[in-house]
Amino acid sequence: MATIPTVASIMTSDPAVSHPDESLRVAIEKMRARNCRRLPVLEDGKLIGIITDRDLRRAVNSPFVMRERSYDDFILDHLKIRVCMSANPRTVTPHTPIVQAAKIMRDQKIGGLPVVAEDRLVGIVTETDLFDYLIQMLEAE
Repeated sequence: MATIPTVASIMTSDPAVSHPDESLRVAIEKMRARNCRRLPVLEDGKLIGIITDRDLRRAVNSPFVMRERSYDDFILDHLKIRVCMSANPRTVTPHTPIVQAAKIMRDQKIGGLPVVAEDRLVGIVTETDLFDYLIQMLEAE
């Protein structure tokens, strides 16, 4: 009997994370340092949200408002992740089948899911992880 592949086999363990009271600039720096597009947000060790590069772009850039660079710097340094993150994100467990995680991401139109076990963040599964898995499966044929 074939085993059903689970999120644990493709997730990114030990993802970069943020705290809700960190500035947007800190979130951007963490994303650049880890070459990622989303950060789970932890408070007292508990997952309370997720912030994405899209959330950060929305907070800083508006195609309808022209302003000076100093205004953007002020936003980056003083606006906290808490006000821009998506609270209570959808999650999966390490035992969630990969196909179920992919369907959740497709249906919810999201690019990543925090992976939680026993109320503790243990990883994140992203569209990149899913594409890598698909490529691996197709190349194996």
